[in-house]
Amino acid sequence: MDKLTVVVGEFPHAQPLLDGDAGIEGYLAEPVEVKPVIGAYRRMIRDLEFDVCELAPVSYLMARQEGIPLTAVPVFLNRRFHHGDVQCAADSGIRVPRDLEGRRVGVRAYSVSTGVWVRGVLRDEYGVDIDKITWVVDDDDHIEGRVPANVERVTDGRSLGELLRAGDIDAALTGNAGTGRAGAPRAGWTAATDPEPGGDGPYPLFPEAGPLAVDHYVRTGVYPLHSLISVRSELVERDPGLPAKLYAAFVDSKRRHLAAEPEWAAVPRLARQGRAIGADPVPYGITANEPSLNAMVRFAKDQHLLDADFPDDVRALFAAGDYPDA
Repeated sequence: MDKLTVVVGEFPHAQPLLDGDAGIEGYLAEPVEVKPVIGAYRRMIRDLEFDVCELAPVSYLMARQEGIPLTAVPVFLNRRFHHGDVQCAADSGIRVPRDLEGRRVGVRAYSVSTGVWVRGVLRDEYGVDIDKITWVVDDDDHIEGRVPANVERVTDGRSLGELLRAGDIDAALTGNAGTGRAGAPRAGWTAATDPEPGGDGPYPLFPEAGPLAVDHYVRTGVYPLHSLISVRSELVERDPGLPAKLYAAFVDSKRRHLAAEPEWAAVPRLARQGRAIGADPVPYGITANEPSLNAMVRFAKDQHLLDADFPDDVRALFAAGDYPDA
């Protein structure tokens, strides 16, 4: 039986596949641990180091545009809402989204998924001219050479959190997309903590972020994607049925996890999101995710990460196969 090296993040709904309980027909999964998993994204895109690897969706789109031989499977292990991800410096005076125009806003790298989704929402929902914002980054993009002129690199070694607390940037994204880590993906990079909002410190751009995010989802059907599964295209050429086999295995893995833990207790954030939208917090398949996929492609084009002639047919982004929503 052929082995497949497989790298995914620490998701309980993928664990049965890694453990071998949810098998990949004709293959044996050989898990490879990379922490943080974002570090594996770069290694997969630049060196094709693994057979199967979770990737940031926008990074996959950019890799596809560059002709990197990767093929996607519509398994989306992670989702996040983003209205709560923008923190403003204490003395910035920012009160409404358009106040960000002309300001300096920190984000780990320009193409990071959270950044793409935040900029898309700011532009679509609030009329913010995102090209009038200077985006301050302290890490490389997985695929280099696509950043627009309004991106500035930190050069003095300080983290985005330090810059935000000092008021040297006006706002920043939180978590792994910004102030919750420092530098490039490596073990322990989350040791840098987000500045605590409140008091005299940073404050949220959207104090009522939760209801705003759910309202946006209800109106648009867009539920921000944060991972998909990629396969080295060479393996798909050798076995065109492999993507469908992988999809079936990930679906079975999620089913097994939910049979043992139906309330998503191991991932409280996903549990909260599921309750908020009244649906599966991590739906797989193309049809169930079409509004999100369409938005992702449009946002990436608007933000100069994809060429204008990049195909709009989101079904063409994935290997041919049967992917019933699950």
